[in-house]
Amino acid sequence: MSDLCIIAIDGPAASGKSTLGFRLAESLGYLYFDTGLMYRAVTWLTLARGLSAQDEAAVTRLAEDMPIEVTAPSFEDGRSCDIVVDGQDITWKIRQPEVDANVSIVAAYSGVRAALTIQQRRIGLRGRVVMVGRDIGTVVLPEANVKIYLDASAKERARRRYDETLQRGGTADLAEILTKVNERDRIDSTRAIAPLKPAADAVLIDSDKLNADQVFEKALSLCKR
Repeated sequence: MSDLCIIAIDGPAASGKSTLGFRLAESLGYLYFDTGLMYRAVTWLTLARGLSAQDEAAVTRLAEDMPIEVTAPSFEDGRSCDIVVDGQDITWKIRQPEVDANVSIVAAYSGVRAALTIQQRRIGLRGRVVMVGRDIGTVVLPEANVKIYLDASAKERARRRYDETLQRGGTADLAEILTKVNERDRIDSTRAIAPLKPAADAVLIDSDKLNADQVFEKALSLCKR
């Protein structure tokens, strides 16, 4: 494969994009880059600086002015990559509950998406990257060599999140999770800027009846063609 190879993986929430992307990157020796981490980084910066996530103008300026670097992991602590802002490693800070509660608001701002698309392209065009998101093949890197749209029914995706929560020792309500999955799908697919949809030349993989290993093997075969 070319050193400039770019692999784009898109799909709805909880479809298994992150698991697939990480396994592909590890197998191929590429950088794994989940673009959702950049939106989390901007959200964390917003809150850390005492700004309101509802202040679209202020959040957009922050996204435009603050370079975010994504590199291969420097520590073996479970991270898939390093997220560094202004020399500060914020890889785990962006996983805080307050970030979870506000990231969807921040990610919906057109100015934020435009600013982060530029940063994502800067990293993606270096090549040897597996980039995961919702608009990679359509907006961020339409020139990607391989485009995969990983899908699954809302019911199946909710069940997976429910099972994962229980396996971690937590408690969950399946009906509540399904409601949240459907709402996230609605937001992602109807937003005016870069809505969730497969690229015209993407290969669709429906994982409803496939396990993670089967999805990986199918995707890997596409990358090696």
